[in-house]
Amino acid sequence: MLAQLTDIARLEYSFIPKSKSEDQYTRVRALVNYPIKTNEDCYLVVGAEYNRIILNLEDNYPFDRSLIETINIIDLNIGYTFKTSENWRLAFKANPRVASTLIDKMTFEDVFFNGGVFAINDRREDESVKRPFRLIFGLTYNATTGVPFPLPFVSYYRRINYHWSFSAGVPKSNVKYYFTDSNILQAFVSLDGYFAHLQRPLTINGRQVDNISLSVAVGGLGYEYCFTKNLVAYGYAGYTFRLNNVLRDDNRNEVFKLDDVNAFYLRTGIKFKI
Repeated sequence: MLAQLTDIARLEYSFIPKSKSEDQYTRVRALVNYPIKTNEDCYLVVGAEYNRIILNLEDNYPFDRSLIETINIIDLNIGYTFKTSENWRLAFKANPRVASTLIDKMTFEDVFFNGGVFAINDRREDESVKRPFRLIFGLTYNATTGVPFPLPFVSYYRRINYHWSFSAGVPKSNVKYYFTDSNILQAFVSLDGYFAHLQRPLTINGRQVDNISLSVAVGGLGYEYCFTKNLVAYGYAGYTFRLNNVLRDDNRNEVFKLDDVNAFYLRTGIKFKI
């Protein structure tokens, strides 16, 4: 969530083929944000993100596959950040979301509300610090998790020396090796996924399906090439060590498992950041 406040634009492609099957999961993601300076060291960030998820289901399933072929996730991003002291900054984010197959007219069931509040101590550019770091902690709320209360968020980054840095947190942790300031290799573990409403419910074995979800935990290697300080191309390749693609009822109980077999993972894109 917080990374989106510093990404001005991003275009990304993800791909997960199903093991021992012709099924595929692909996602195209586009994001744009616009920061507005409201005061000294204070910024309002407004933007939007679109994810188009395509489920290429080629196996035989006991339902009409065309009803879940395409899933659309549309986010409105509204963030505000300001300094509270020389080293500390607060950030707030509201993230109303539409997550649905959008086959028919949009309803309230297609809408979810997410958000968070964060405290940030960013000393990455502080020359008085021997090993630059950034600490972020806060609370986040995500309506798609099914947990009716905010969850804690912690992320810690440290630059060890010219060649090495690490970041520990959720949804991503990594260790980076800098060949140069422009060529960066990393080992990573991360979480990914989605939750969306089906506008035309399915019926499987007498049970109604109203929602679909995918949760992925993946580890692998990534590479970043910085054309400039702000323009970055990246690619990640890895293997999932947890994959759960499930059709769920209105109470989010599992009705039918589409896939739970680990598979290859690819994500690549380009972003412009501040």
